[in-house]
This record gives sequence, C-alpha cells and structure tokens, in this order.
Amino acid sequence: MLIDSHSHLDEFPAGELDGVLIRAQLAGVGAIVLAGTTLESSEECVSLATRNPLLLAGVGIHPMEVTGPIDDIIYRQLRDKATSSPRVVAISETGLDFDKGAPDLSIQYQAFREQIRLAIELHLPVIFHSREIPGQPDLHNEVLKVLRQEQGWRVGGSMHYFQGNARDAGVCIELGMYISLAKPLLMQPQLQEIATSLPMESIVLETDTYPQIFKAKRENWTEPKDVREVAKKLAELKGITLEEVEEATTTNFLAMCLQGGAPGRSEVLDGVLLNDIPKP
Repeated sequence: MLIDSHSHLDEFPAGELDGVLIRAQLAGVGAIVLAGTTLESSEECVSLATRNPLLLAGVGIHPMEVTGPIDDIIYRQLRDKATSSPRVVAISETGLDFDKGAPDLSIQYQAFREQIRLAIELHLPVIFHSREIPGQPDLHNEVLKVLRQEQGWRVGGSMHYFQGNARDAGVCIELGMYISLAKPLLMQPQLQEIATSLPMESIVLETDTYPQIFKAKRENWTEPKDVREVAKKLAELKGITLEEVEEATTTNFLAMCLQGGAPGRSEVLDGVLLNDIPKP
C-alpha cells in the first residue's frame, strides 16, 4: 500500500472526486491526506475525510493565504476544526513562502509559529511548506529555524514537496522531520542524488495534487495515483524493490502521525491499513 501524504483534492469539482479515488486505488494508494489552506478549505477537507475511508485531513492556513495575524479567534477556529474528527492527522498546510507576491513576512512568521503551537497542543505533526526565492536556497533555513525555536520536534512532521539541498534534508531529519518526495524526483538529478543518500526511515511520499488547469489535457494532471511513479523512481535509485519502498514509506507515514501521541488517531490509522486496495 502507498500513501499520498499531501494533496488538495478539495479543490477538484465534486463530480471528479470518485474517478480520482478509483484511479488512486487501482494504483495501490490506500490513503490520501487532504491539506487545508484556509479555514474554509480546512473545513471542507475534514468533511470529505469523514465521508470517505480513503481520505485523511490536515487543517491549516497556507502562507500564501495568510491575510493577517492568527489571533485568538482564528486559533480557536483552527483548533475546533482540527479536533472535530479523529481523521485529522496533521496541521497542514503551513510554513513560509518568500516568493514574489507573498504576504508580509512578519504576518507569515506569526501565523507559522501559532500553527506550530497548535500542533503541539493537539499532538499533531506539522506538514510544512517552504518556498525560497529562486537563487536563494538558504531561505529554507528560516523555516527550519522557526521549527527549532518553537520545538516542532516534539510532534514531528514533514517538509512537503522537498526540493532543498542535502543540508536542508539533514537538518529536517535532525529535527525529527520526514522528507516528503513528490514528482520532482522524476526529473531533478540533484534531488535524485539526495534521495539516494537519504535513510529510508526518513522518507514519505506525496503528489501535491491540485487542479492543473494550465495543462492542455486533463489526463496530464497530477493525481494521487502518481505517487506510485514516485515510489518506483525511489526504488530504482535505492536499488530496492517497489514493495520495500511501499512498506517503508507507509510505516514512516503512520509513525509520523502517531509521533505526537494524538488521542484517537491510532484507531483511524489502523483502519487505513484495512482499506481494500486492489493489486496494481
């Protein structure tokens, strides 16, 4: 079984979801985490996860969606959504974004710190976003520095859609975080070199699926089924079998979600392992 630890299926038209999930199951995907990006999308992620045994939810405010500080009211709203269902397995998606047009950095930092605080309060891992300015990879250090300062290692998590360097990967692992690999692994030689040297016990997989309307053909959109291609590439790089990658990354994901000791999550994650997945 494979697990897609980060997606945005809540952004797809409702009529497409069944087909996306069928294709995922046929590819051997047994669970998909929906990442919230706003209060509204977090609520939708939780709602979808409570209605479908293949789905799990993350609750969070994406750094590109931050419109102001997370005050006591917004914090309580996030907390209420995160505690509304045991199928919420992470604070996701949060982090920092230094790209052009991103919200004021002081607000981003405050929102990120508050969401780490929420994760620690609720014993949930932090699945975090980090996007540097092109040519300034050292900005990934800022995200990792905040995680260290706020003791994010107490609950763990993963660096989503990892495209950092070997040093970034090492710091993540030192902080008790996982490296989340996605489709860039299929194309980037530098990332392939890093992945080859990573310990298998520090890797989870994802697709970061969202509606890719900029692509001319619908069949070329990334979907959770494509996590299988990422797993195949990792197996090739590591010189191990696809089955070994499946077992290791699924074990890692479950360990990540249980690291903080959130009550009720163990039963939900046990249920994930019982999902009836066809053999690809």
